Amino acid sequence: MDKLLRRDAEATRYAIKRSCENKAEVVQADEKEAGMRATLNLGHTFGHAIENGSGYGYWLHGEGVSIGTVMAARMSERMGWIESGLRERIVRILEKADLPVKLPKDSPMTVETFNKLMSLDKKVADGQLRLILLKGELGSCVFTGDFDVDALQATIEEFVKDIRA
Repeated sequence: MDKLLRRDAEATRYAIKRSCENKAEVVQADEKEAGMRATLNLGHTFGHAIENGSGYGYWLHGEGVSIGTVMAARMSERMGWIESGLRERIVRILEKADLPVKLPKDSPMTVETFNKLMSLDKKVADGQLRLILLKGELGSCVFTGDFDVDALQATIEEFVKDIRA
């Protein structure tokens, strides 16, 4: 990570190469996005809402997804699907990568904004929001509409409350 943050050319080339190889393996194994491929979208539903609600260009895509990943991990933890240590590990890794893990104090995001924008996400099917959430060990994700709506709302409220404090 340190070499990547220093923009070491060899480390950057290797990271990009491995990322492309990993993504290609997942896409090849699930060409129709019926299962495993959806895991590439962890954090994206929250992240797209943040990007859109903050005004495109305010956040880089990866920054919105970083916060969204922490939100998905927190929601998964809240539902008892993962241990708190896994969420904490995710936060530490993202912080080490110098990525945001919470909304800034000047964020325009509200609970209503999250709910509205997430309801428009491409993963909504037949009016049902579907999320990619963590379940079990690191790397184990589920793509589901069967989640605790109260946990979703509590997670959104927690992240929005932090910017109003």
